[in-house]
Amino acid sequence: MALGLCFTSGVHAQQASGALFGQAVSGETIVIENPATGFRREVVVGADGGYRVPGIQPGNYRVTLKRADGTTTVRDDVKVNVGTGTPVNFAAAATAGGTTELGSVTVVGTRSVNPIDVSSVASTSILTAEQISKIPVQRDATSVALLAPGTVRGDTAFGNLASFGGSSVAENQYYLNGFNITNSFRNLNFAQVPYESIAEQQTMTGGYGAEFGRSLGGVVNMVSKRGTNDFRAGANVFWSPDSLRSEVESTYYSNPLVPGDLGELRQDNSEDTLGGWAASVWAGGAIVKDKLFAYGALTYKKTDQDYWGTVLSRTNNNESEKGDPIWLVKLDWNINEDHHLEFTGMSDKTTNTITTYLNTVGELDRGEKVGTSYAESGGETYILRYNGYLTETFSVSALYGTSEYSRSRRLVTADGTRVEYGGDLNQPASGCPVITDVRPGYRQAITGGYASACNITGGSIDRVDSGDERQQFRLDFDWEIGDHRIGFGYDTDDFESVAGQSIEGGRIWRYSTNNGPDGQANTGDEFDIVREQIVNQGSTVKVEQHAYYIEDNWQVSDDFLAYIGLRWDTFENFNGEGQAYVKIENQFAPRLGFSWDVNGDSTWKVYGTGGRYALPLTSSVAVRGASISLFTRQNFNFTGVDPVTGAPLGLTPRGALSYINGEFGEPKNPATIASKNLDPMYQDELILGTQYAVTEHQNVGVKGIYRKLKAAIDDNCDYTPIYDMAVADGLDPVLPSSGFPYCRMFNPGADSVFVTDIENNGTLTEYTVPGELLSPAAKRSYKALEFSWDGAWEKWFASASYTLAWSKGNTEGGVKSDIGQSDTSVTQDFDYKELAVDSYGYLPNDRRHSLKLFGNYQINDEWSAGGNLLVQSGRPVNCLGVLYPYHGGIHPYGASFFRCGTTEAGGVNGPSEPVPRGTAGRLPWTNSIDINVSYFPKWAEGLMFKVDVFNLFDNQKPTGVTEVAEDAATGVPLNTYLVPRGFQTPRSVRIMVQYDF
Repeated sequence: MALGLCFTSGVHAQQASGALFGQAVSGETIVIENPATGFRREVVVGADGGYRVPGIQPGNYRVTLKRADGTTTVRDDVKVNVGTGTPVNFAAAATAGGTTELGSVTVVGTRSVNPIDVSSVASTSILTAEQISKIPVQRDATSVALLAPGTVRGDTAFGNLASFGGSSVAENQYYLNGFNITNSFRNLNFAQVPYESIAEQQTMTGGYGAEFGRSLGGVVNMVSKRGTNDFRAGANVFWSPDSLRSEVESTYYSNPLVPGDLGELRQDNSEDTLGGWAASVWAGGAIVKDKLFAYGALTYKKTDQDYWGTVLSRTNNNESEKGDPIWLVKLDWNINEDHHLEFTGMSDKTTNTITTYLNTVGELDRGEKVGTSYAESGGETYILRYNGYLTETFSVSALYGTSEYSRSRRLVTADGTRVEYGGDLNQPASGCPVITDVRPGYRQAITGGYASACNITGGSIDRVDSGDERQQFRLDFDWEIGDHRIGFGYDTDDFESVAGQSIEGGRIWRYSTNNGPDGQANTGDEFDIVREQIVNQGSTVKVEQHAYYIEDNWQVSDDFLAYIGLRWDTFENFNGEGQAYVKIENQFAPRLGFSWDVNGDSTWKVYGTGGRYALPLTSSVAVRGASISLFTRQNFNFTGVDPVTGAPLGLTPRGALSYINGEFGEPKNPATIASKNLDPMYQDELILGTQYAVTEHQNVGVKGIYRKLKAAIDDNCDYTPIYDMAVADGLDPVLPSSGFPYCRMFNPGADSVFVTDIENNGTLTEYTVPGELLSPAAKRSYKALEFSWDGAWEKWFASASYTLAWSKGNTEGGVKSDIGQSDTSVTQDFDYKELAVDSYGYLPNDRRHSLKLFGNYQINDEWSAGGNLLVQSGRPVNCLGVLYPYHGGIHPYGASFFRCGTTEAGGVNGPSEPVPRGTAGRLPWTNSIDINVSYFPKWAEGLMFKVDVFNLFDNQKPTGVTEVAEDAATGVPLNTYLVPRGFQTPRSVRIMVQYDF
């Protein structure tokens, strides 16, 4: 099988198909056939000696040249991949009398690598199901995407996601059979397609054409398997036993500023377990030969995990079970030679069941059951797609699809009582409250603090009807006019979310120590207080998006291709009242590129691209920032504490109730939420590269990439510039109010035009706030050199890449890995301009060096072995602390600043010192070797046994650490600073048995 990596793609308007092109004598006829599906198409070679057939489903084809004298030349086993063009060139010389059978252009997995696609300008990587099955890699879209150059794994706080080209993990798009399966609520997950049903996965890390938008990172484009004339079926079982998994590393206190705790055990993971299995069955074939086909796959996965908590929580001890059937069905109808209709249905709905138990703080034990959490995710997707050849030079593709995604969560206590949140702001979540204790001596995981014995989650829960619905339509055209291949189209993507959260038990009680009248610690006049915090959100919000594009692949000469693409995007976001609060119309995104076939025979290609890419706001922004929400705090004296719930008793208010950020349970005026001159988040990208065929068995490549963020969207919560302007105009500002939000959406660094109901009297006043009063400009750049090598011989194939990259700026993008903040587009980066001080430096996704090598060797007819090597340098580390002094105290954003060293054990005793981003060190290099062995017994055709060993040498270096070094309220050093938040996955074994027939 030929190695599919490092293709480049010039096929536009065909997210779920490919193309064939080549050279022959003008007037001759090219016949393309696929015996497996009955597909057949004839085209006449143009006056320039070229031909092209777009909209071809991935698969193996027979391409025949028919000459006027009746002779033919045939090329068999021509491989067409998703999103790429496959060249098939015929020599001008005719063979005398009859058919000449030539060898395969693309020989699957044996003699040669895929030819260099000189009809393209964009870089992309493709792996087929056959290749993936031979490599020791986890069977999911992210793990396969991480094999491509320029990709790194994102922070564990956001789940199993990848960063592409220095972007955040929230800036990618994912497609199945041409349909966008990205969950746009926060852009932090996507539909989990049953991986046994994936035929090919294309990973685009940059330079993609104008048909793709709404992404600054990368695009993962998958196509499913489909039925053919040959009936095929099979089943397999994957088993990952916990008994063959290495013990997870425990964590220890490592902050040198707290020497008494240095090296002490913090988290004992020796009893943690993780194991599971997955079973799949599939079948596909023809319902009507050459006309109607069906394919179906069903997978049941079960994962069991046991976690023993030993931190300052009495309920941080749980076991989880995740398992539900997921399925995919694919129907294909060849209406006739020119028209094709396909349907895809899929479900990935699963429930994660987590049972929580009591534990003794600081001990490795398990007590009584507290309760169970049932968290739903996933849903159903349905896609209808039509492809038609209207003429020999004009084709069309039309797609309509819908999807739903559940984010519901409900709890059940040990006695069977239901705990849930229905979305009503005046009826917070039921159950036991969340308890935190930050009093000196208890803040740092020492026993004796107040805690709950009945709270299940320790945080917020989603409303029971939380979920998302998407409706998508797109229309794409492909038109050949002489030397021009014109693609143009239109798409709409409407996304609606029912969302909301409430703290379990309705509130957080936070115990702290007041330093008394003298304001000094440890002087004998201290006393304890408690703060109540209530946060309730609930609304139905939506995003409406549409785009137009046009692009031209212009064959300037026989060996030079120019690409010109233009795209216009419109984004409109609606709040919970159905009112638009942001609308960006016709955002212009030009794309340019070239491809030079240096030798004229597809053996040496020089190419380049330049383009602009824009990203819309996610729908999650509106739930709190633009819709009705409630966020209150109030301090109390107390006389006692409930021994079960941990809630205070004998409360006496110490002051009035305060509303945070103007969130007081009333509708917000949509005109006041965002700057009137808001631009979308967008970046520019330049790529220059070359590919060279060293031999028919080896290709090498090198390319340089430069990306620069030109504008970002975030929120700013410093109301003082508007407040001061209003006072200077003689107005009397009213805070808080529904028309004067503390936080507003803006472009950091740009002058912002805000409309505000200053005096809460219904009169809107417009102010232009200079950018320097709010924050510096958002900056992010990515520079990289990528070197690649692909090889394929009779018995083995391999791919290698080395990437040298720099990712630098003052914002990661949509999310914030420094603190694990997943509030896409509303991180704390620019809430106050002080937060951006010293924030410029190397970003969390900066992995300076990445070496990747994977492949497979066919030992003989019965045995094969595969390997996968990853060597990577560590990410930069920060030291986040309080800003002191700030108006006589500590800045209210607590330990969020790139400053440390303000304190001794007794509290703040001097000004904080700058620690610019990325200068507190780097995490260690990581390396991992995965191997597998497969056995195909001759005595049982179709049977296969395989064993994968991941992280063979059990390297468990930290991949993320806690970067907050000081207590938010006092500035006291935290002994949790530099404690690992994640390690390399420990060594594990996966055993597989499969039978195909």
